[in-house]
Amino acid sequence: MQAVRRLLAILIVALTAIAATAASARDVVPIRSGYPAGSIVVLTNQRTLLYVIGNGQAIRYPVGVGRAGMAWHGTASIDTMLIRPDWSPPRDIRRAEPHLPRVIAGGSPSNPMGEAVLGLNRGNYAIHGTNSPSSVGHFVSHGCIRMYNRDILDLYRRVGIGTRVYVLP
Repeated sequence: MQAVRRLLAILIVALTAIAATAASARDVVPIRSGYPAGSIVVLTNQRTLLYVIGNGQAIRYPVGVGRAGMAWHGTASIDTMLIRPDWSPPRDIRRAEPHLPRVIAGGSPSNPMGEAVLGLNRGNYAIHGTNSPSSVGHFVSHGCIRMYNRDILDLYRRVGIGTRVYVLP
């Protein structure tokens, strides 16, 4: 039985990686703004994250955003960068889902943080990968910005501590 569970977990991870790769849409797009190169702009209603590369251009990534009543808008900066982090559900999520364990190990197929996390200095929010690639492109989270694992790893390589993040309606 344990071997079957292990095999199922490996299969889920492989299928998630295939789905994320197939569905990922990174394009260079024009951006008319005063946002500095190296910053991140999240267009909540479009469920899009833009990484500003300069010269009026940005790399566009699809994202999942906060569901009704949980989305936020404003500015923040990246203050934590982690690869395959453990996840402890915050109080509000534990209240909504008391069955969750106190900690889910990094790399576990049930860890909702995915492959990487860019923690923000505002609230308990982050830009992170996901173990549910079908949630990208929708209003789904408790306020975090979800990305395909392939995309969060790409963005992770482009940013650093202190990167400014602008979250727009």
